[in-house]
Amino acid sequence: MDVKSAFLYGTIDEEVYVTQPPAFVDPKFPNKVYKVVKALYGLHQALRAWYATLSTFLERSGYRRGAIKKTLFIKQDKKDIMLV
Repeated sequence: MDVKSAFLYGTIDEEVYVTQPPAFVDPKFPNKVYKVVKALYGLHQALRAWYATLSTFLERSGYRRGAIKKTLFIKQDKKDIMLV
């Protein structure tokens, strides 16, 4: 999993619309807005979407959630304990 662009992997569940960036305004439709279908940097929903993607990946990889801290993921084999 590429964590350098982590926030771009999440899928958002709600409808979000953004205005055109000033440098990329379409002269034919200057008031047009765009519907966001994937998470973007700076989007409030991006962190939540990334966490949902990451936690699903970790659980499918054999990690289990911590009993007290639900954001802690634990995987144990014969001689090692891995914490995320």
